Amino acid sequence: MLMKKSFAILLAVFGSAFLNGCAEPVEPEPEELSPLETSLLVDGNWVFSSRPTITIHAENSNSRPMTAEAKVVITTDKKAEVTTLTKNVEVAAGDVADIVFTTDSDLAPGFYRAACSVNGKGASIQLKGSKKSTIVFGVSPEKIVSAPDKQADFDAFWDAARAQLAGIDMKPRLIEIPSRSSAACKVYLVEIQSVPDGLSGDPVTVRGYYCEPQDGKKHPVLMHFYGYDSQNVAYKLDCPYGGASPEYAEFYLSHRGQYINNRKAKYRVDDGLGDLDNTYGDWFAFNFGKRDAYYYRGAFLDCAQAVRFMATRPSSDINNLFAEGSSQGGALSYAAAALSDYPFTAIAPCVAFLGDFPDYFQIVGWPGNTAKENQGSMTDAQMYEFLSYFDTKNLATRISCAVLACSGLQDETCPPHTNVAPFNNLKSTDKQYYYYPTMQHEIPSDWSSKWSKFFKERMK
Repeated sequence: MLMKKSFAILLAVFGSAFLNGCAEPVEPEPEELSPLETSLLVDGNWVFSSRPTITIHAENSNSRPMTAEAKVVITTDKKAEVTTLTKNVEVAAGDVADIVFTTDSDLAPGFYRAACSVNGKGASIQLKGSKKSTIVFGVSPEKIVSAPDKQADFDAFWDAARAQLAGIDMKPRLIEIPSRSSAACKVYLVEIQSVPDGLSGDPVTVRGYYCEPQDGKKHPVLMHFYGYDSQNVAYKLDCPYGGASPEYAEFYLSHRGQYINNRKAKYRVDDGLGDLDNTYGDWFAFNFGKRDAYYYRGAFLDCAQAVRFMATRPSSDINNLFAEGSSQGGALSYAAAALSDYPFTAIAPCVAFLGDFPDYFQIVGWPGNTAKENQGSMTDAQMYEFLSYFDTKNLATRISCAVLACSGLQDETCPPHTNVAPFNNLKSTDKQYYYYPTMQHEIPSDWSSKWSKFFKERMK
């Protein structure tokens, strides 16, 4: 009886296969494969002499081989099609593969975009705060031609503007900032008068922080120019400290409507001036299309006026004159060197703004969208003619001092194309350029050490 019960239990559990003496094999569940992990490797600094090298790194964490269907779509920086490259590569189980692409022929000098993917998914590189699977690379950027488009009266226009500036009494006012001063160097807030917003009217007051060494000696002069200010100014504005052993006499210019001139008292170091407010609105749009009253005519001349102020100071060795600035500050560095009464020894524009407007507006959205919104009845040709007076690629034709410049290849605010435009048009023969392959619109961490060394090597 017990044997019959056991047999019945076995029959219920294993079915007829048990009776036949050979159980049917059970198919294993298919392995759920993980996608390939992909990334982009930086080849050199992503600046090439003729043919680019784009490397996609693929990792297979599975126990079975996988096929990587890799693709690189190359366009110009204006997004015109160039070529599409594809490769199918088998990546062994638990292994990695570097899939290297290059073009079949040389590419013309320029900047290009490469959209990279594997199995339909973007292969990206980690940037500051984001990932990017369409990267920008350069080919012989020193050979890119961004021909000046300055008008026949370009130099006459700026010479007349400088003459107007020369007729303005600066009326400098110095307010010491005791909390920032030291025995070696006093720090002042300075007010000076600059040209009006047009050919007539009252002068515009601009301000800056001035660091004056107290050792009785003359010091090289270093001008600092700022990037584009924010309309959201509810934060404290930095003010420099007087150094223990200052090397330079320094001026940090707040040109019209920005920085010091755009901060309420509580957002500045105590200077006794009360609230100061921007009266220009969006600076790039201010008097757009009015050549003699445009914002950047005045802002550029503010830079030249600040240099004139420094030339009056007893601590200034104006024969050693330097400037640095990033973004808008880079453009102002170019403008100061082009328009100053005093020749610069060297400048260091970083990720400079305001270069090569006709191409600029095709590569990224801003400030082209602002220009279009304020174009009014101007044709495109008329708009670019107007902008040509304020284009750094045209100002560069007036510059012969030493120049150190840089840009981030992944910059979508002031893209490298617009930075190279003025650099390649310089009269200067003493010039150096640094490309940062994974940098966006930011200042490189080593930039101050680079321009400091560059300036010291050129001091007279």
